Amino acid sequence: MSAVRPSILIIRRRYLGDVVLLGSVFRNLRLHWPTAHLSALVEPAYAPVLALNPDVDLALTLPTRIAGWPSFLRKLRRMRFTHVLDFDNTEKTAAIARLSGAPFRLVLSHGYGVKLRSCYSHQVDDPADAHETRPITDYYLSALPPAGVPIATREIRLTPRPEDLAEMRRLVGAAGPVLLVHPGTRSPWRRWPAERFAAACDYAQDELGAQAVLVGGPGEQAVIAEILSHTRTHILTLSEPPSVGRLAALAQLSRVILCHDSGPMHVAAAVGTPVIALYGSQNAALFRPMGEGHTVLQPPLPCITCVSPGRCVPDDSYRNHCVQNIPVTTVRSALARCFRSASEVKTAG
Repeated sequence: MSAVRPSILIIRRRYLGDVVLLGSVFRNLRLHWPTAHLSALVEPAYAPVLALNPDVDLALTLPTRIAGWPSFLRKLRRMRFTHVLDFDNTEKTAAIARLSGAPFRLVLSHGYGVKLRSCYSHQVDDPADAHETRPITDYYLSALPPAGVPIATREIRLTPRPEDLAEMRRLVGAAGPVLLVHPGTRSPWRRWPAERFAAACDYAQDELGAQAVLVGGPGEQAVIAEILSHTRTHILTLSEPPSVGRLAALAQLSRVILCHDSGPMHVAAAVGTPVIALYGSQNAALFRPMGEGHTVLQPPLPCITCVSPGRCVPDDSYRNHCVQNIPVTTVRSALARCFRSASEVKTAG
């Protein structure tokens, strides 16, 4: 197999943050096999972020209709993959791995057992207790040694397109530093209160000399409007939710991003922007922003003072309001530190 130019398929169907965090896997594969063809298989909604990863050659997308499967499987076979790394561990992805015809087919699992084990040539099992104690990227990277690929770096990088950078620069038009605020989250239970986001924006503009830019994803216009209703200063917003490419460009142009534990958090970290991340009861060790210079804010757990007794589900991080135990004063202090630190780095440079 070593005499053949490697053609490698990474399977991770969703979500935005998970796909971004595969960047260190692609980076190590590229360093080890500079001429390899590296492909990723995702759901259509997550293909755009792969276009920002300079180590990815091709984004394949799963068919959305049954009629699309025959042509998809024919294309899969034509690509003559030598390696398939399956990070999803489902019956569907197991079948795709087997039907690819790749001689090396590896699956990762962490406490739930391997689906359709006979479809793989290799497996890596991560004990559930260990899985919860370290970054998810360490789990992803454990797929590489069985393929003979050394772990040389943990770097995750996205590169915004020049045209997106130029457009976002014209949009922001700020002479001073920019604070990017993204209040979106997959679970509305994990949302920091709108009036506190507004207070953080006002503080950044009044006290730190920053221009706050407020953006959200599809369906989050009401959240944006609620935050704006509480602000005292002029906050810039976009007329529509930005594409992943424009979000990455805007993040790179910003001094700091304030956001929840979310996909945009990982996009910002991957373009090198310091993150102030708001966490509730979710596992911050597992999905923290990767890289240096980030700030994770999380209340003491388990909660000492529950903000919504009788409504929160303590064992379900998607259905509790623990993030509301982060006071606005804590976020203001984090903003001041980040802006001061970034200014010192800029002056030293």
